[in-house]
Amino acid sequence: MKCRVCGSMLHATTTDLPFKVSDRTIVILKHLPVAQCEGCSEYLIADAVFVKVEELLAKVNTSVELEIIQFAA
Repeated sequence: MKCRVCGSMLHATTTDLPFKVSDRTIVILKHLPVAQCEGCSEYLIADAVFVKVEELLAKVNTSVELEIIQFAA
């Protein structure tokens, strides 16, 4: 698949990404599977992976400022 930003090829990898869950809570998902561009580092998250991300983020305790979660497919 080609990158929609620069046209370079996307390749499967894992990365750590932050998600802002509330005004004061940030969650970092570690080892999240993505398709990442070789040229500009743009990334895509597959629909099935994003469903799991939404499930994980829905369970986060928003009284904490930072939570780090290992993503497991």
